[in-house]
Parts: sequence; structure tokens; C-alpha cells
Amino acid sequence: MNNTDLQDYSHKRLNILTGEWVLVSPHRAKRPWQGQNEAVNNEVRPSYDESCYLCAGNTRINGEVNPNYEDVFVFTNDFAALQSDSKTFSVNDGLLTAESETGICKVICFSPDHSKSLADMNPKEIEKVVVAWQKEYKELGDNPNINYVQIFENKGAVMGCSNPHPHGQIWSQSTLPNEVLKKNTQQLNYFNKNNSSLLGDYLKQELEKQERIIFENDSFVVLVPFWAVWPFETMIVPKKHQTNILEMDANEAYQYAEAIAVITKAYDKIFNTSFPYSSGIHQAPTNGEDNKHWHWHMSFYPPLLRSATVKKFMVGYEMFGSPQRDITAESAVKMIRELL
Repeated sequence: MNNTDLQDYSHKRLNILTGEWVLVSPHRAKRPWQGQNEAVNNEVRPSYDESCYLCAGNTRINGEVNPNYEDVFVFTNDFAALQSDSKTFSVNDGLLTAESETGICKVICFSPDHSKSLADMNPKEIEKVVVAWQKEYKELGDNPNINYVQIFENKGAVMGCSNPHPHGQIWSQSTLPNEVLKKNTQQLNYFNKNNSSLLGDYLKQELEKQERIIFENDSFVVLVPFWAVWPFETMIVPKKHQTNILEMDANEAYQYAEAIAVITKAYDKIFNTSFPYSSGIHQAPTNGEDNKHWHWHMSFYPPLLRSATVKKFMVGYEMFGSPQRDITAESAVKMIRELL
């Protein structure tokens, strides 16, 4: 493409996975910043914290004792957002509508080392996390009451993470959540029309242009999507058309772990801080339907904008109009590439 207009003038970009637009304002990146600055927290954590309820051997708030795990540890969330035994009910009172929702929520500790994050782990260590994700997706998805499994991580206090121990979460539920419904519709419509994967065809175009690619190995690509909303948003996409993470073989699982290691390490170098983000895997529902239109992927949404203390907020126009960004996807790619 190499369209200089995209780097100089305000425009909209279409998110092909959701059907929604993002406003891009590259000229605003040149304005002086007079916003909020905060103290950088780069404290060095111990490898074990006796007060941490996720550390090996410690007692959690519900009285259960964690095993002395040596790599990955998964347990049912003590404060689950979804209840597996919630009663079935519905409310239909004029324009007041509600439905009961059930599910199972789990916590996954990536490492027994309290001081680490994924950025501090090597691909072999992260591969064990990937295998645990596969196991949970399979076991939860086999439950007839579970139709979607959402794997995600909130890293950093700014993203609402209540415990610094390296961990993520897995929420599974009886219905498809909003973002998944959007992506399901867009991918299904494209597949029915073209008999090919929407994300797969998009990836081919990105690999040809090489304008937003950060890293690739034999099986995966790390890129900044053309429609990225967050300043340093990235996506990991399998080169093969795979509907979910169970379709990876052992070698692909390792290469996926390598891709995670590369991007999380690069993030920490951008502003020389432990880079906060929310990440999540979007993949085919476990509803027993033919979901061949799905092409699974993992997204990272980091909030930092201009420094370790300047954050991107979704306020004003973004709350009432649509998402907006100043730094273009192409500019972000250049910054990240230089750190690899």
C-alpha cells in the first residue's frame, strides 16, 4: 500500500473481524503532551511471597492450600464471575429483558516464580502454559453446558490485575459473549461468500505487503492489525487455517509460545517497564456446530501511549462515537521492530 495519506490525514479504518470502524488521526501525534504523568513502578518482586495467595504452598482466601507446583497450576476461581449452579430464569417485562447465564471460571498460574511475567519466561516454559490452555479448552468445551471458552490475561495493576503473580484466567459460559458474536458473524459471512478464511486471506495480504509484520516463524505471525485501536496493539495469527488451539501439533504449540515470548519481551523494552496489557484468545465456540469459518487468534491490548506513565484512555468521543488513535499502526510497528 505505502499510502502516505494514511500517515498524514485523518481517516477511518475498518475492523474486518467486528465490522466496526476506528478513527485514525496521525496529525495529532505531533501535538505537545500536557497530560497526566505518574511514578513508574519497576519494583523487583521476590520469587516467593508468603502473602501471595497464588504462590506454591500458600493458603488461598477460601482456606484451600496450593500444591507445591513446579510449572503451571490451574484451579477454579474462588471469586468466579459465573456460577455453574445458577438457576435458569428469564425476565421479559416490556423493554426490560434479562436471561440467566451459567459458567465455570478458572485461574491459571503460569509459573511458581512470583517475580516473573510471560516476558521473563522462555518459550519452553510458555509452551507448558499453552498445553494447559489446550487442556482446559478441551475439558471445559466438552461440558454440554459450556458453549464458549474465553482465555485471557490482565497484566499490571492499571489493567485491573489484583495480584502480580504471573497468572491468567479462563471464563467459560453457556452463551457467546458480545465480541465473539461479532467475530463469528463477520467470519461466517465471509466464509459463506468466499469459501475461505477471512483472517487467513487478510494474513496473506499482510505477508505480501510486510508493512505491519513484527515477527514470524514457520507457523505464526505477530503483527499490528491494520485496524488496531490501542497504540501498541498486536495480534498473533496461525498461518494455517485452524479454528481453535487444539488443532496445533506439538511443534506448532512451541512456535506459538515463541511468538508470545517475542512480543511480550519487546513490549517490556518499549518504555523500559513491565508493560501492562490485556490479552485474549478468540477461537471457535464449543457449541457442537460446524465452526470451520473460524480462524483463531490472540490479541494484546496495551494501554500505554507515550511513556511508561502516559496511558491511553477511552473517553469523550471514544465513549460516545467510536474508538480513535493518533499513532498509526505502521508507526507502532517500526517502534516495536527496532526492539527485537
